[in-house]
Amino acid sequence: MPPPLPIYKIYAVKYAGPLKSSVAMVLWNTDWEKTIERNYYLWVIQGENETFLVDCGVAPSLAEERKISGYVNPADVLRKIGIEAAEVRKIILTHINFDHISGIELFPKATIYVQEREFNFWIKDPIAKKPPFLKFTDPVGNAYLANLEGTDRLVLLRGDQVLVPGIEVLLAPGHSPGLQVVSVHTLRGTAIVGSDCAHLFKNYEEEIPSSFIMDMIAWMKSYEKLKSKVSSLDLLFPGHDLKMWTDYPKVAEDITRLV
Repeated sequence: MPPPLPIYKIYAVKYAGPLKSSVAMVLWNTDWEKTIERNYYLWVIQGENETFLVDCGVAPSLAEERKISGYVNPADVLRKIGIEAAEVRKIILTHINFDHISGIELFPKATIYVQEREFNFWIKDPIAKKPPFLKFTDPVGNAYLANLEGTDRLVLLRGDQVLVPGIEVLLAPGHSPGLQVVSVHTLRGTAIVGSDCAHLFKNYEEEIPSSFIMDMIAWMKSYEKLKSKVSSLDLLFPGHDLKMWTDYPKVAEDITRLV
C-alpha cells in the first residue's frame, strides 16, 4: 500500500479590502444596480514538512499607485503567523493578474510555479498589451517574472500536476488563459484553493462566473472539473469573497484558517 498522504492546513491571508463594486462585476450580468464588497487575499498551505504560498499579493508601490483600500503589505501580514516573506521558498502562482503577481518582489528566494500557457500569454503574446488586458496587469511584476525565465526559480507547468504528495495543481482556464487552482489533501478531504476561478462562493453555487471572462465555455468546464474533484462544495474556495475573512476562525489579524 502507498503511504498515507500528508495532511495540510489552508489559511486565507487578507492583505486589502473591503473594496466596493457592482455585483455585476463579480457575478456576471447580475444586479447591476447593487453593490458588494470584496477582499484581496493570498493563501498559505501548510503541512508538517511543506509550506506553499498561493499567489503573491500586491507590492506597496502598486497599492499606493492604485489607491487600494485597506492595503497592508502582505509580508507584514504573513509575519503574524511566523512566515518571513524573504525566506519563502515555494509559490504557486494561479494567474498573472496584478493582484496576484505584483508582490512577487517581496519573495526573493521563492520558486514560482505557473502554467506555461499563462506565462506565454501575459509575458510573450503581443495581444496581452492591448488595452482590455492592460487593466489586469502590473508591468513591474510581469517584468520580474519574465526575468526568471531560464532560472531555477521559475517552473512552467503543462496542465494538471502533482507538486508534492497531497498538493496538486489543476488547470482551470476561463478567467485567464492558463489559470490554475490548487487541490489540497486536508483533514476534511480534498479542498481546492480556487483563486479567481470564482470570485465568490456564489459563483460556484449558481454556476455564474464574474465579468472578467476570457473564455466562458472553458470557464463552465472548469467549474464542472473542480466540482468533480473537491470533497464538498464548501471546500471549494474562491478568490475574493468577504466570507473567508468573516466566517472562519481567525488565527491572527487578517488571517483565517479555512480548513
